Amino acid sequence: MNLHNLKPNKGSKHRIKRLGKGESSGLGKTSGKGHKGQKARSGSGVRVGFEGGQMPLHRRLPKRGFNNKRFADKVVIVTLYQLEKKFEDGATVNEQSLRESGLIKGEFDQIKVLGNGEISKKLTVDVDALSASAKEKIEKAGGSIA
Repeated sequence: MNLHNLKPNKGSKHRIKRLGKGESSGLGKTSGKGHKGQKARSGSGVRVGFEGGQMPLHRRLPKRGFNNKRFADKVVIVTLYQLEKKFEDGATVNEQSLRESGLIKGEFDQIKVLGNGEISKKLTVDVDALSASAKEKIEKAGGSIA
């Protein structure tokens, strides 16, 4: 194979539509745009969703309901399984130590510890919220909640 033997794949190249090259070309005179009107003008066309002045569909449909998403508190979740893996016995678990360990990052409103997994280390947990099972398991392991 040499450079002079290379050819594009069959069907990947096709003739461009050459507009305005005489009436017999089939695309002369009006160049496939028909006679006059908005779509025949240069730089013309209607925007997406425009219905010729009729009230557009997205404005005709009723808007209902309320979504609390933008007002809701962003709660970041940490499990006992993660705490067991990342922290040593006797460590204090708070926002700063969780950030340093890489368990949480970014902005949020609350930290909540869930009781998924088991814990055997005595940890001092100082977070915004705990599930009932997490609290029970931490106290059972000899840890405390600050």
